[in-house]
Amino acid sequence: MEADNLKKIISTAIDREVEAYTFYRSIADKVKDKNLKALFDELAGEEKKHREFLEGFLTKETSRLKFAAGHDYKVGDALPSPKLTADLKPLDGLVLAIKKELDAMQMYTQLAKASADTETQLLFTQLANMERGHKARLEDLYTEMAFPETWG
Repeated sequence: MEADNLKKIISTAIDREVEAYTFYRSIADKVKDKNLKALFDELAGEEKKHREFLEGFLTKETSRLKFAAGHDYKVGDALPSPKLTADLKPLDGLVLAIKKELDAMQMYTQLAKASADTETQLLFTQLANMERGHKARLEDLYTEMAFPETWG
C-alpha cells in the first residue's frame, strides 16, 4: 500500500475517534447524573488515547497492528436509541455509547471488506476489533446494571 493511502486511512480513523471524543464530551456536559458524567468523561478520555495511538501509526509500519477480536455479545444492537437529554438515565447513556461503538465497528468492518489489498484489509480489521472490544466492555457494564440480580 502506498504511504499516502495509508495516511489517509489512518487520518479517517483519527477523525472518527475525534468525533467520538466530541460526542462523549457533549453527553458528559449535558447529563446531571454524576456517575453517568464520570462514565462519559472516561469514554472521552479513551477516545483521546485512541486518537493519540492512531497518530503514532502515521509514522510506523501498520502490519504491526494487532488487536484481539474480542466478543460481540450483540446486547445493544437491537435496543432502541434513547434521546440525548440532560436527565439521561445511566442505562440510556450506556445504550448511546454502545451504539456509537457499534457504528464504528461496522464502519471499519465494511472498509475491511471493501479493501483491495491485504494490508489495508488488515488495518481496518484491527480497527474493527478495537471498537468491538470497547463495545463488549460497555455491554458488560450494561448487563451488570440492567440485570443486577444475575450478579448476586
